[in-house]
Amino acid sequence: MAEFMAAGKQPEVLFWVGCAGSFDDRAKKITKAFVRLLNKANVEFAVLGTEESCTGDPAKRAGNEFLFQMQAVTNIEVLNAYEVKSIVTACPHCFNTIKNEYPGLGGNYKVVHHTQFLKDLLNDGRLTIEGGQFKGKRITFHDPCYLGRANNVYEAPRELIRKLDAELVEMKSCKSRGLCCGAGGAQMFKDAEPGNKEVNIERTEQALETKPEIIAAGCPFCNTMMTDGVKNKEKEGEIAVMDIAELIANAQDL
Repeated sequence: MAEFMAAGKQPEVLFWVGCAGSFDDRAKKITKAFVRLLNKANVEFAVLGTEESCTGDPAKRAGNEFLFQMQAVTNIEVLNAYEVKSIVTACPHCFNTIKNEYPGLGGNYKVVHHTQFLKDLLNDGRLTIEGGQFKGKRITFHDPCYLGRANNVYEAPRELIRKLDAELVEMKSCKSRGLCCGAGGAQMFKDAEPGNKEVNIERTEQALETKPEIIAAGCPFCNTMMTDGVKNKEKEGEIAVMDIAELIANAQDL
């Protein structure tokens, strides 16, 4: 973003990478897949790089409002200094926080999830999909809490799966009745509490009931939890857990 500013230019969109997409080895693959798609569609985008900090979502969900506001205000000052208007992110936690909680602190931006952005690129003809390797594959989609129930985004990811000529099979708990993967609310970073079953195991069992070849996700946290669930069931050789961006990029052979 600093380079764009120095050249007196504004990108079409700012790609908010997020902590997982920057540091988690698995989530980095999602970041790279999405960037390959942006490049293929000739989208002029920028990132904040080292100026990007955590949105503050885990702090807020864990009850530390003070830390959240410190993190949020720091980010808002950077974004406003660069006169950022549009933001796209592959993380529903970042999406929800910047979209719904930053305006109250002075950060007003058009924020979209990467599945919405990819759908628009396809609808505008800037990106095309040939079903390719996913044609006829059974794919079930796990709704991220902060994308689905928190922001009512259900159709964009499903539309993308259908465009792959894949067979979309729904779990019994989907869309507004979706079940959390177990990572939200900063649960990702703490030890399990007493109980007889982990939430991600319960959710993975629901996914396996659909007899999928691929479990699709739209969130790096969900990806981790569902992957762990599939490993727990010793099904990692049969069932892949992939982000929507990876499905689209792989269909393009990018």
